[in-house]
Amino acid sequence: MIKTSAISTRKFFTNAHNKITLSDGRKNLLLEISETISKEYKNEGFVNLNFICTHNSRRSQLAQVWGFFAAHYFNLNIHSFSGGTEVTSFYRNTIKTLQKVSFSFNLEDFSHQNPKYLISFEESSKTILGFSKRYDHIDNKKPFIAITTCNIADAKCPFIPEAMYRFHLPFVDPKPSDGTPLQNETYLNTNQQIAAEIYFIFSKVKKALT
Repeated sequence: MIKTSAISTRKFFTNAHNKITLSDGRKNLLLEISETISKEYKNEGFVNLNFICTHNSRRSQLAQVWGFFAAHYFNLNIHSFSGGTEVTSFYRNTIKTLQKVSFSFNLEDFSHQNPKYLISFEESSKTILGFSKRYDHIDNKKPFIAITTCNIADAKCPFIPEAMYRFHLPFVDPKPSDGTPLQNETYLNTNQQIAAEIYFIFSKVKKALT
């Protein structure tokens, strides 16, 4: 097991939400996403979300993990997945920034190129499998709502046939900070922004359903 506990997952999640500052345009986009999820949820009783980024190594992985936590936090039957237009690996610095907020990673299948991890947190016995894969991988349940998290993915995925809806929700790429003194801070900031916006979306869905 790989685990580093600095702050509880729940505390980080709620703090991120409380600290968030959203432009009107960003807030309107998040509201549109939440309204679409709510509509599908009311019709089907569940929703699959597929977070898509070019390499499925950083932002899309963070979004999937926070979606997994948010479903538990808000008691919603929403399933989060992630994928890329290319297969690389669940990048080590992405794992580290999640470990710092008390997510646990158990090595499920070792591979130098693309290991698989069972990811969990203290409040639940449920896990998700984290590894880099294409957005259309068999593990990504269909049908799904596609949410692209980087500009390159949006440009390279003009058509996703499995997607019921598609939204472009870009986040700052922490990759340029790799190996620099700003690395930890940059990954933390992206982690916090994604957690905050996932909180916003899921909280609006919960409110719409009650």
